[in-house]
Amino acid sequence: MTRGLALVLWVLVVAWCSTARAEERADLIGKVCGDAAAMGEAGRAMTGIAAEGSPDDRAWAALIARSVMDRKLSCDATGAVVASADGSVDALTRAARRAADGSRSPLLSLKNRAVFETADAALALRSSPDPARRAAALRTLERQASNLPEQLLEAAGRDESNPGLKAQIAAVAQGAALNSPDMDKRIAAIGRIASSPDRRALALVGPLTNDPAYGANTDFRRAVDAAIAAIRRGITIGDTLATLYNGLSFASILFMAAIGLAVIFGLMGVINLAQGEFIMLGGYITWLVQEALRQIAPGMLQWYLIIAIPVVFLATAAIGIVLEAILLRHLYRRPLMSLLATWAVSLFLINLVRVTFGTQNLQFVTPFYITGGVPVIGDFIFTWNRMFAIAFAAVTLGLTWGLMRLTPLGLNIRAVTQNRTMAGCIGIAVRRVDMLAFGLGSGLAGLAGLALAPIYSVNPQMGQNFVIDSFMVVVLGGVGTIAGTIVAALSIGQINVLIEPLWGAVAAKVIVLLMIIGFLQWRPEGLFAVKGRRK
Repeated sequence: MTRGLALVLWVLVVAWCSTARAEERADLIGKVCGDAAAMGEAGRAMTGIAAEGSPDDRAWAALIARSVMDRKLSCDATGAVVASADGSVDALTRAARRAADGSRSPLLSLKNRAVFETADAALALRSSPDPARRAAALRTLERQASNLPEQLLEAAGRDESNPGLKAQIAAVAQGAALNSPDMDKRIAAIGRIASSPDRRALALVGPLTNDPAYGANTDFRRAVDAAIAAIRRGITIGDTLATLYNGLSFASILFMAAIGLAVIFGLMGVINLAQGEFIMLGGYITWLVQEALRQIAPGMLQWYLIIAIPVVFLATAAIGIVLEAILLRHLYRRPLMSLLATWAVSLFLINLVRVTFGTQNLQFVTPFYITGGVPVIGDFIFTWNRMFAIAFAAVTLGLTWGLMRLTPLGLNIRAVTQNRTMAGCIGIAVRRVDMLAFGLGSGLAGLAGLALAPIYSVNPQMGQNFVIDSFMVVVLGGVGTIAGTIVAALSIGQINVLIEPLWGAVAAKVIVLLMIIGFLQWRPEGLFAVKGRRK
């Protein structure tokens, strides 16, 4: 009996709500078909529906607002009719019907058009399934955010599924709250903005020092001053972290480019001017792997960087071994000729790539695991593509160190580096060690090109931009030492990133070079000298 009574009451409540809703909609349509003042009330009412109405109410109001703006709504004695490609329907009941004779389309004045544009944008922000349409609606609302119902942006931000658009809605809502007539809401908005310190937040809060309330209200002034101080502190911390992070990523690239050269130069004393072109070949081989996967296994395309690692290393190492066996083996005792020969090889590889692939930059797919980043503080964003380069350099360092310290090849390379003649006397195949070491150095340079592919322009000239920096790292760190290469790469990378924003990229390189020259005058053997003597 109780359940039956509850069911009857529920049905009565639903019926009453439906009747009330129908009456409200009929009243809204009457205002749309009324004079200019009534139409303005109707537009503002639809903005209210966007803020607080049910999904069904918002969908109904969105059609009315758009129809009025497009002049597809006709008013007659019994209500209004909406024309569409599928036919005409009653604006209230959605039943198919035609407009009666003598019907008219409401004409929006300039003032009411702005009101209906706001209502249309507000309803689109809450109801449209298209993110692009919602973004366009937000741009329309942003210009008059302070005049919108407070619940509108809060509800839109709560329901938004697109992360980027959700952040934009939050930013617009914060800006609107800063201009609220309620002082408590303004102070609360200042606190929320200061909790995410960046230059955008400073641009929002900074002008409040010129607001009349800044001089009249002690609490408001205190909140603004505290917020500005917190935001500036966050920006400073973020800029410092960004500089360190960018310097670390640049240093990781320098290390990748220089570690192979350190092995070659330290072991054989060969100034390999073609080392930059092995970096370039690594980038092009990575692109070839990407295109091969695009044709053979499109489902694996996102993983082309990982799949390309062994391919790039083996291919560039093989090219290096061939170059050493055909050309450089005969020039070890002639340093000037080896310098000219590697320069000639550099020019040959550059022009070969130009003829084969052209001079334009290659286009690489950006895999999902190096896309985007994580905002940390201020304007510092922890980007995944730079983190990939740093992590890749760290793994390469670990493997290279293990090879040099824990394998027979590494032991032989260190022995030949310390004393070539004595190593040959105790039975080490010096020529074979030279060949394998040159292949190792070339393969490491190729891996540097792979690490550069997602974040740098890959073209025939890319290697030229790294060969001088690589030599600076090797000479500063100490010829043939891994520890010296690491410290030198970190030092040059951080100093270069610190100077570049102040005086530009060219001046930064010149200043770094002069600093290295000055250091070598004091310590010619570099930071870490190799034990033993060369013969």
